[in-house]
Amino acid sequence: MIIAIDGPAGSGKSTVAKLLAEKLNFLYLDTGAMYRALTYWLIKNNINPCLEERVVKELKKINIEFKEEKVFLNGEDVSLKIRQPLIEENISLVAKNPQVREVMVTKQREIAKNCSCVAEGRDTTTVVFPYAQVKIYLDADFSERVRRRALDFKKKNIKIEEDKLREDLRKRDEADITRKVSPLKKAEDAIYIDTTNLKIEEVVSKIYNIVLEKQEYGNR
Repeated sequence: MIIAIDGPAGSGKSTVAKLLAEKLNFLYLDTGAMYRALTYWLIKNNINPCLEERVVKELKKINIEFKEEKVFLNGEDVSLKIRQPLIEENISLVAKNPQVREVMVTKQREIAKNCSCVAEGRDTTTVVFPYAQVKIYLDADFSERVRRRALDFKKKNIKIEEDKLREDLRKRDEADITRKVSPLKKAEDAIYIDTTNLKIEEVVSKIYNIVLEKQEYGNR
């Protein structure tokens, strides 16, 4: 069974997907972390993310793995490193590369091929897993999403000005929504959940019940 969760940054995708996967004992697949890992690799090696052909060549040099909720790049645990503001500033340049997305989608489908998983990202319900049995689109007010991102950075001891964070998030939203390849949008059959005034546990519970209903219906 595949559960796909879409939505903009700060809507709660990662936290909700992770907790839901634990509750269901499913694999947690953070598709965005794969683009972050590639972005980290490019910055680390002083490669311009705008050089599309070069980026595709670099993609062939890396191996991304998920182990115990951690992200490994060529054997290195980069779970925290890929959450740095510098990655946020450059990831959209990498994510809009059509050749990169084609390779990533293939990898993501391969990972979920032989297991049940909760996949989250910005095109999981529309492009990566359009056949997912459960599709969810999470959203929240922009100010609330900014507040959550600021809290996330604070927990990771990453310093960033709120004005810059707000502007970065605005740019990220615009880039994700307007990109030509796999733009962020709600799939027609995805269930919309506004998380602005909901606790994480409440969102997880809502989706968990949806999954149980789907499983029960499928067993009839």
